Amino acid sequence: MEKQVNPLSSMFPFLVIFFIFYFLLIRPQQKKEKERQKMIAGVKKDDQVITSGGIYGTVVNVRADSVELRIDDNTKVQLAKNAITTVVKPEKLGA
Repeated sequence: MEKQVNPLSSMFPFLVIFFIFYFLLIRPQQKKEKERQKMIAGVKKDDQVITSGGIYGTVVNVRADSVELRIDDNTKVQLAKNAITTVVKPEKLGA
């Protein structure tokens, strides 16, 4: 007489792997993205920022979906807010 295998017992390893992936990869990435969105929403005039292209600049003007950066005395550029990767703290500038 053969034993019948419960179909749920064969799916158990897949469920365990899914939960491991969720808690080790997906959830931390979602937390990071939420913090990044909060950082971007908090950008204000005179903040020092670094863009995704590695450009350091000072925020001159903030619009709904873009910012204007001063990267030199007479040089201003307009960028999408999502191009900002870091808001630099004054003590991190090293100058």
